[in-house]
Amino acid sequence: MFENFDWIGAMRNSPVMLVILGCSILTLGFAIERAIYFFRRRGNPGSVMRAALEKVRDGNLKEAIWTCNSTAHPMGAVAAAVLRHAHLSEEAREDQLQVSLSEQRLQLERNLGVLGTMGNTAPLIGLLGTVWGIMRAFHDMARTGSAGPSVVAAGVAEALFTTAAGLLVAVPAVMLYNHFMRRIAVMLTVAENHSRSLRVAMEDAAGARRDGQADPVRDRADTPARRAA
Repeated sequence: MFENFDWIGAMRNSPVMLVILGCSILTLGFAIERAIYFFRRRGNPGSVMRAALEKVRDGNLKEAIWTCNSTAHPMGAVAAAVLRHAHLSEEAREDQLQVSLSEQRLQLERNLGVLGTMGNTAPLIGLLGTVWGIMRAFHDMARTGSAGPSVVAAGVAEALFTTAAGLLVAVPAVMLYNHFMRRIAVMLTVAENHSRSLRVAMEDAAGARRDGQADPVRDRADTPARRAA
């Protein structure tokens, strides 16, 4: 269908097509950048969480923090922040958890606004090209005084071509944007759940240590002299 279409001529004659071409380059570039970024940050949060959990239960918070920082997954940074602020109150630890999650969200969502913008504006740019092509067709009709197919064909073809090009840019951009947002939601949910599990384990371990320290005191108080008295 397009084997006889003058693609270079359409690019040269339609400024809208140049804009759509620029949008397609931006979409492709940012999509590749985000794909590489998410690939590098996939990590293995399950195994890291299990290793950190063992160290927390043993009371080795520093080693647990080091273990959490060893993964590029958002869970590592969030869990490490929670463990570093173990001395704070319950409310302060919860605030720190939310702050860490927000910081990770900002990093994960970086440049995704470009994909969302391309998905929303590319069809409108294609529609602008449609209007431009129809205006050109009518201009050619007025200039030649004829409404024959050979006169309006170029303008109509340009109009339809820009519409299709806008959709070809918008559809992948929307699909990629939704895919990345879904991955962000999953990664942050995993990070929050694992961090809360580590915090609960840390509190249980601290409570067990306090109980263990209290028993020797009661044992020393229960001396033979005290029993004889």
